[in-house]
Amino acid sequence: MAPLVVHVTGARPNFPKAAPVLAALGEQPVEQLLVHTGQHYDDKMSDVFFRQLGIPKPDVNLGVGSGSHGRQTAKVMEALEELFEDRRPDMVIVYGDVNSTVAAALVASKMGIAIAHVEAGLRSFDMTMPEEINRLVTDRLSDLLLTTSVDAVAHLGNEGVAPEKIHFVGNPMIDTLLKNKERFDPAAVRSEVGIEGDYLVATLHRPGNVDDPDDVRELVAAMHAVADQAQVVIPLHPRGRARLEEAGFLGHDGMRVIDPLGYIEFMGLISGSAGVVTDSGGVQEETTILGVPCLTLRPNTERPVTITHGTNRLVRRDTLADEVRSVLAAGRAAQWPTPPLWDGHAGERIAQVVMATLREHAQA
Repeated sequence: MAPLVVHVTGARPNFPKAAPVLAALGEQPVEQLLVHTGQHYDDKMSDVFFRQLGIPKPDVNLGVGSGSHGRQTAKVMEALEELFEDRRPDMVIVYGDVNSTVAAALVASKMGIAIAHVEAGLRSFDMTMPEEINRLVTDRLSDLLLTTSVDAVAHLGNEGVAPEKIHFVGNPMIDTLLKNKERFDPAAVRSEVGIEGDYLVATLHRPGNVDDPDDVRELVAAMHAVADQAQVVIPLHPRGRARLEEAGFLGHDGMRVIDPLGYIEFMGLISGSAGVVTDSGGVQEETTILGVPCLTLRPNTERPVTITHGTNRLVRRDTLADEVRSVLAAGRAAQWPTPPLWDGHAGERIAQVVMATLREHAQA
């Protein structure tokens, strides 16, 4: 009987990472079960990704919805425990650093099920980030640590992870980007959104930017100073939207707030932009491959390879306007470095590691 591999996804960042792994393992003698926890549950945050990226419809949708970190994680754990008891998978593959990721790792670990963590080893060293806690716990529990960058390998080694557990495979999210790059249509998105001329894209939702009222006021002032220089299009995440609006975020003619976009549309929007202001992790990686200047509005990043091998740099709210001025004056570079193994074949390498491990377990 073929071994059963369960993929646990739950939020928008997971889906482009899972798509190439699902496709590559689909060529192997395994049974796959795709679980969508429903952590992101509306169409623009989840379902559209399945349609656009050719991901099979989830076999199971747990429908946990939103909630506090504890409540959401508990709901996912309770539902997954019942599912794993029923199906007894040979391996659970988890992606990234969202609550669904750590919940699946906790349940699988306690049930003695092998865990593979895609995007292991990333570290911001900022314990105020919920994602950093999720990353640390998931990596500690995982049997296969599948890394996207050399620095991630080093972090795991420094933490005492056995070398045979660590596999540098590249970045499956970049597989998805490169596969779909020809579908990105900046002109179509520009027309749909109603933009003329140069523009910047912003994505802002981290607690460090949108939770504290003082931070929100600083952010609004900084972004208005950016909008003085160029139009800013911001697909606004539900998280923090009310706070930003209450603080007068929309009180500038240069700010264009839109609803979240599908993957293809969002990548088209970024591709045609003069630059991006973000606090997202994934956007730092996508701009690195697309050659779009990226200003990350955070004091740290768990993806330093996007700075050393890409187009990204860290900025503060009080320096943002000057940094944007510099980006607009310089324009987009004709050439830039890209990280090792971000070549469109990470999914295949992950499938090879997974299959080798499953064969070892079967022989044992």
